Amino acid sequence: MASACGSTSSTPISEPAVSLVNDTLVPRAQSPRAQLRVGRLTKAHGLKGAIKLELFTDDPGRRFVPGAVFTLQVPTGSPWHGKKIELVELRWYNQHAVGFFKDVPDREAAEALAKAILWIDQDDDEESDEEDAWYDHQLVGLKVVRDGVQIGTIGRLEHLPAQDLLIVKTATGDVMVPFVKAIVPSVDIATGIVTITPPPGLLEELPEEPDDEPETPLEADAATHEPDAGAEPDAEHTPDQNGA
Repeated sequence: MASACGSTSSTPISEPAVSLVNDTLVPRAQSPRAQLRVGRLTKAHGLKGAIKLELFTDDPGRRFVPGAVFTLQVPTGSPWHGKKIELVELRWYNQHAVGFFKDVPDREAAEALAKAILWIDQDDDEESDEEDAWYDHQLVGLKVVRDGVQIGTIGRLEHLPAQDLLIVKTATGDVMVPFVKAIVPSVDIATGIVTITPPPGLLEELPEEPDDEPETPLEADAATHEPDAGAEPDAEHTPDQNGA
């Protein structure tokens, strides 16, 4: 589920087309599921493997319980790539969420997980009561309107560690629009309209600042013939003491 307020996000995944039964591969019907982006690990906290969390869910008491298992989104070069992580305990320090996870015993291990995004599986029929939160498939294809005029449609969403991006298809190409309340103040699923208020330069190039106005011929001529204030006067034109 994507959100202009940093709430839960989702992306579709699929289960394998075959499964292993009695050492034999047998066909299996495709069963699309959704994954919810519920948090991001920000940085290590202390020396015992604790990690500060940025929560993307309005219901951490349900999502972050001991034993909860999360799929990790990390770079392919990370030793945690393709792995899952299990929560041992969630604590709060100065109103900041801090998680303790299985197999993360010390600060070094915690630092290796910095910026990892946490995903959980969600049943397709599970409904969310979170405000300003939508599934990706609900947003794709919606009209994007600025100042009452449609400028394109939503092609897809990009889920990045810092924020979500709406990829808007316009007549001149794709435009990345940060999915934040200040720029996307309204999402109306019923009417199929997403209203945006982009800052100058986001959708079109800003005009170049004009150069300084060129000097007029008279100004240029005066500048050329202006005497040097520090120069000695010409001896041929310097009057003598008698005024000659």
